[in-house]
Order: sequence, then structure tokens, then C-alpha cells
Amino acid sequence: MNNRKKYTPAEKAKIVLEVLREEDTLAAIANKYDVCQQLISRWKSEFLANMSTVFDKKTNETEKLKQEHEAEKEALVNKIGQLTMDIDWLKKKQLEILELRKKKG
Repeated sequence: MNNRKKYTPAEKAKIVLEVLREEDTLAAIANKYDVCQQLISRWKSEFLANMSTVFDKKTNETEKLKQEHEAEKEALVNKIGQLTMDIDWLKKKQLEILELRKKKG
């Protein structure tokens, strides 16, 4: 069983910002959040390597398009589900009508 805690990007950012402020030692911050120092150091390195993407308009536009695509995809999946239910209902009604016609005829 995997008992490791998963940290959200917001939690990681909060911890890394504390490290960058240098108001406390890495060991103290690691102890405070119950995270090993090596992991915090890795998060800090990743943050420093990728911080320029915050100012990259293409990245922000790509993320916006990705979110729009996901919303559209979800709407289409919901529509497919609704249409499938409608088709199933119509098939059932068609069979009922055919049975009624057989009984009358």
C-alpha cells in the first residue's frame, strides 16, 4: 500500500516560497510540513527551472485552450450520454407499439 502523502501544486509552491524567503532553515521547514529535505530541494529546483513560464503568454494561452477543450469535451460526452438514453427509450417505445399493433391486428 502506498502511504505517501500527495501534495498539490499550491502546497508545493507555499513550501518552496518559505524556503526562498530564508526566514527558517530547510530542516525546520521540512519538519514543519513533514516533508523530507531532499524532496523540498527538488521542488525548489523545479520551481527555479520553470519560473519563467509564469510570464510566458503562450503557456497561459495553451492552458486556457486546454481548459476550454476539456469543458467542450465534457459537454459532448454528456450530450452523447443523453442521446444514448433517448435512443434506448425510443427503441423501447417502438417495441411496445409493435406489440400493441400485433395484439390489435
